Amino acid sequence: MADYEETKINQEAHLLLDQPLLRLPYELLRKNLRNARFQADKDATFVKNLLKETATGSLNAKTSPEDVVKNLDVMITRMRGLKRKLSACADEEDRLYRHLEARVAHLSELSTMHTVEDVKYEAWSRKRLDRLMVDYLLRHGYNASATALAEDRGIQELVDIDTFVAMSNIRNSLLNGSFTEALAWCTDNKKALREMKSKLEFMLRCQQFIEMMRTDSPARMNEAIAHAKRFIIPFNDTYQSEVSQVAALLAYRPDTTMEPYASWYSPKRWALLADIFTEAHNQLLGLPTFPLLHIALSSGLSALKTPACHSTHGPSSSQPFPNFTGISANLCPICSTELNELARGIPYAQHSRSYVDSDLLMLPNGRVYGKARLQEYASKAGLGEDQVKDLVTSEIFPTDKLRRVYIT
Repeated sequence: MADYEETKINQEAHLLLDQPLLRLPYELLRKNLRNARFQADKDATFVKNLLKETATGSLNAKTSPEDVVKNLDVMITRMRGLKRKLSACADEEDRLYRHLEARVAHLSELSTMHTVEDVKYEAWSRKRLDRLMVDYLLRHGYNASATALAEDRGIQELVDIDTFVAMSNIRNSLLNGSFTEALAWCTDNKKALREMKSKLEFMLRCQQFIEMMRTDSPARMNEAIAHAKRFIIPFNDTYQSEVSQVAALLAYRPDTTMEPYASWYSPKRWALLADIFTEAHNQLLGLPTFPLLHIALSSGLSALKTPACHSTHGPSSSQPFPNFTGISANLCPICSTELNELARGIPYAQHSRSYVDSDLLMLPNGRVYGKARLQEYASKAGLGEDQVKDLVTSEIFPTDKLRRVYIT
């Protein structure tokens, strides 16, 4: 019974980690529907108004037959353009539904498995690891590597390369000192950003103002003032302190050392804008802030973490691991150099029960096994009663060198 409990798959925990797998296509479907509805309403209103104007003018003899024909050509062209846009939206919808179907099928496979010892679970978990690796690569800008890995593993429909590539392009444009792409993205998602109370558009408009203020041209200064009145002052009720500071920049030049005005002119603001954009993008699409690989690792590390892992005898100390004298800290995954920092902020493991061998004994090499397992392995190896054999390294030790281990 204990072995079954240890190996039993916690399907609810798996699904918690894989929520973005289904949430992102759903959010993209909503966005695609909003775009299609906006285009249809916009073009339909234009055609209705032009048709009404043409019909009225024709009945009143105020519009010539040539103008009527010209207006009809304009309406036909507008409707053909709408048809192309709606066809593109329909193609995008079909693509997203294919992704959803593939992802539901992928998660449904898990319901057929009950323990990690199931032969199908290894293949399924390998595919999940590939997904997490692609997500990690995309979030760090390694788009070509992520695309190659997805194609090699055949998981293109289980990852969202296009979405992250578009995000990466906008982020890189901000880091390179251009806010045009980010402002276009804000325009496309204006209503959703307003509901989220995101400050992204405000910060971008402030950066526009700052770039105008870098010149000494009077015409450019007047343009900056007009820009502030149109795009920055409307945010006064929400960001009163920031608006006041931006307005005060009219009295300070870019070479000022007085704070907080010097910080507004700092080149580091581009990196700040890139981070604000990334946060808004992920929040809009329901994506976690951190890579899914980190979240998966953190949950696993939490199951292994103990208070001793970040004690004063941690990996930075030359002292041995405090629980067992002679066991080096590098034998503990949490205390390893690679994982120690990642595990520092996660909670300790909360185990109601522990499954360990009874009557533990520690070999001279620091490895710990149950007495019954050592005796059984020694018997199979043909050793005497005064000898035992390490189950991993096959080293042979006399029994009088073993030390009893107690867990408190």
